[in-house]
Amino acid sequence: MQFKTFSTLGRVGAAASALLAPAVAFAQEAAAPAATAAAATPVPDKADTAFMFICTLLVFFMIMPGIALFYGGLVRTKNMLSVLMQCTVVAAAVMLIWVTYGYSFAFGGSTSAFWGGTAKMFLSGVTVDSTAATFSDGVVIPEFIFVMFQMTFAALTPALIVGAFAERIKFSAAVLFCILWVTFVYFPIAHMVWDANGLIFGWGALDFAGGTVVHINAGLAGLIGAIMVGKRTGFGKDMMAPHSMTLTLVGAAMLWFGWFGFNAGSNLEASGGAMLATVNTFVATAAAILSWCIVETFTRGKASLLGAVSGMIAGLVAITPAAGIAGPMGAIIMGLIVSPLCYFFVAVVKNKFGYDDTADVFGVHGIGGLFGALATGIFASSSLGGIGYADGVTMGGQFMTQLYAVLVTIAWCGIGSFVLYKIVDLIVGLRVTVEAEREGLDLASHGEAAYHN
Repeated sequence: MQFKTFSTLGRVGAAASALLAPAVAFAQEAAAPAATAAAATPVPDKADTAFMFICTLLVFFMIMPGIALFYGGLVRTKNMLSVLMQCTVVAAAVMLIWVTYGYSFAFGGSTSAFWGGTAKMFLSGVTVDSTAATFSDGVVIPEFIFVMFQMTFAALTPALIVGAFAERIKFSAAVLFCILWVTFVYFPIAHMVWDANGLIFGWGALDFAGGTVVHINAGLAGLIGAIMVGKRTGFGKDMMAPHSMTLTLVGAAMLWFGWFGFNAGSNLEASGGAMLATVNTFVATAAAILSWCIVETFTRGKASLLGAVSGMIAGLVAITPAAGIAGPMGAIIMGLIVSPLCYFFVAVVKNKFGYDDTADVFGVHGIGGLFGALATGIFASSSLGGIGYADGVTMGGQFMTQLYAVLVTIAWCGIGSFVLYKIVDLIVGLRVTVEAEREGLDLASHGEAAYHN
């Protein structure tokens, strides 16, 4: 009975299908263009978008409160609040600059090898529907999240410079210099290194998360600033030890935590590449901490917390350009090597030449970034556990490409920073008075204090 019923229904269905076939065919033909258009429109991956949102917040956490507390603990009590203010206001200013013209200057779509152009000024063309492609074919994220992620990099980098001339620079000079510096130094280098049309990108240089763009850039600008602003009053005579190693460790720990967003997020998608960057950020940093402590034990007889924290930052800096490129064993070796190099510049070179880099921005970020950028060319080798080179590229060839990228960054940043410090000095003056410096910048520049007795 059931068989007969189904058989009858089948004949009725077949007849209906024959009658409706022309209509169905017409509907399919009409829908084809719409389906083709829909297929051509990139669809953002929700998981990757959520991943990048978290990474963006982690990098922001590096600025506020990470770098602010790290540097704040390294200065004297009377200058704690001034460092917090400089980091805060510089970051806020750069965020507004980024969405006004910075994003366009770095990633505006220009075919120029040196800057991104003006097509995306005021975020023109960036909408809730516009997308940014990632490194993997077919994986896209909303352009807004790419804008914000890169914005946190742009805001963090000039804040790093603040530590080099802390305790004696005018507040207005620090802010004005950083505004000019991101405009004429950071944005062009970011374009050259990370934009597909950029000069250094075209050479095939490897910089996963900012060895050249962030650390060499900020470290060299800090060194030039420390020299041009001059030594702190009483440098070499007065006690200038960090006022709170507790806050410095808290700030450094926040930096390490946020650095996972910095490095893993530079993969631009939640994939194995991001996890490689994450494990490398763990092990390179751990190796650098132990390495610095060992060096101090042999040279000073004791390992210090300041040394352990310095090793932490050095390891993070060194692995940044290689985070998603080197293998974990290569990352460990990089961490072990970078600390002795940075220690040498902090403990020997700085004392020999007598410059006053308050928070050792050049000794840690500049030297660590330089080492990391060059070492990336070595540890990218698949024979050393890295992801390997492009077709036809040898280790020697990649190393030379890395060297060229470093030299261009040094030249552009060095000349640009020197000129900009001179301009700022002419406009507002770089340095506070001796009286203001002795009183402390908290009260002299801001009329308030970080602590009350």
